[in-house]
Amino acid sequence: MQARPRPAVVSALVGLVLVVAAMVVPLLLDEDVRVHFPPLHAWWGPRLDPLLLVAVAAGVLLWSALPRLRLELPWRVVVVLTTFAGWLWTCALGLSDGRYGFARVYGRTSEYPHDAQTVRDVPAMLREFVERIPSSAPDNWHTHVAGHPPGALLSFVLLDRLGVQDPFWIAMVVVTVGATSVAAVLLTLDLLGTRDLARRAAPWLALAPLVVWAGVSADWYFAAVAAWGLYLLARAATSRGPRAWAQGVAAGLLLGWCVYLSYGLVLLGVLALTVLWLATRTTRAGGQVASAPALGWRALPWALGGALVVTAVFSAFGFHWWEAYPVLRERYYDGIASERSYGYWVWANIAAWTCTAGLAVWAAFPATADAVRRRVPLAVLAAGGLATIALATLSGMSKAEVERIWLPFTIWVVAVPALLPDRWQRPLLASQLVVALLAQTLLITRW
Repeated sequence: MQARPRPAVVSALVGLVLVVAAMVVPLLLDEDVRVHFPPLHAWWGPRLDPLLLVAVAAGVLLWSALPRLRLELPWRVVVVLTTFAGWLWTCALGLSDGRYGFARVYGRTSEYPHDAQTVRDVPAMLREFVERIPSSAPDNWHTHVAGHPPGALLSFVLLDRLGVQDPFWIAMVVVTVGATSVAAVLLTLDLLGTRDLARRAAPWLALAPLVVWAGVSADWYFAAVAAWGLYLLARAATSRGPRAWAQGVAAGLLLGWCVYLSYGLVLLGVLALTVLWLATRTTRAGGQVASAPALGWRALPWALGGALVVTAVFSAFGFHWWEAYPVLRERYYDGIASERSYGYWVWANIAAWTCTAGLAVWAAFPATADAVRRRVPLAVLAAGGLATIALATLSGMSKAEVERIWLPFTIWVVAVPALLPDRWQRPLLASQLVVALLAQTLLITRW
């Protein structure tokens, strides 16, 4: 793979300048941007725990082994190993603060488990959900439940019913489910592109800095549901016969469920269209790969049908997404969002996102742009992820906290350094580890 050093260096410097500017501008303007360590929703809190050495050792081991093993092992083993590596790296970083590193988040009253444990009647909860969103409601939902459709709350109600109530084990369930998003992305790349490129992407997916936030955010679970939905959509769009429509419906069910996990995940429509467009170029039938422009789009009606089933079920139980969103928007702007300047956050969000993606991703942007012109699936999917991020920040409904909110989109972008030359791979991959370790040891994230 050819790439010139100068554009890569300049692009990485742009990302670095953006992050520094997001830190410095509030100080220069004496502006309170309503986070403690702009642009991240975190506090400055350097700490050195002996457990950090375990995290460092795990990171070095994975950095050393993954680039080599991805080439030597059978493909299915690579998928499983990469998924496990991402899970291990997430756990190693989170546990560098001890058990508390995971448990502290899900033990808060503002998080889903607190409200989930109060739900006794699910149908009644769904009927009353919208009226409990406003902060003025006498029995209003706490922050995270109010800010999301009831699918998110129902997920934690299910965990509660299954007896998973300890905050630490709730976190471990989220981490484990979320880690499977790595497998979904790899399988999608293999399906829509080439296996060689998917193998190159593997280490970048496992060792992305986003794991610092993935370990303590329900959005990592959302990312997994979204990734598997998009994978099934790709399968449906590259298959024929009954299997194609069954996979299309399944994709619609998962992607429809996503919309009831987070209002912002309606933007997954951009990535879904990206997947379908790529699928028009590669269709598998009887083990053969052929070009079938019309076939890929035939999955769309089946997927829409599956999504409508999810909508119909929620509506039958009394929750209407389109009624809830305006109420949520009012609560959002009645709260801290009204004190966060759009003029700052519309670009500072990208700086915060950079901390989850890493400067290696910025370095790969010039190569990605060239690869998009050549319709390389990894680059095209990343472009779709970046488009959703751009729409999200322009919407004004994402002011700060995007290091967790955008995880379902970011997972499709972080592997673009795989497009860079081989000699750059290990140094840039090491830089991803450094970013994650610095974030974990210097900052106390709110998530």
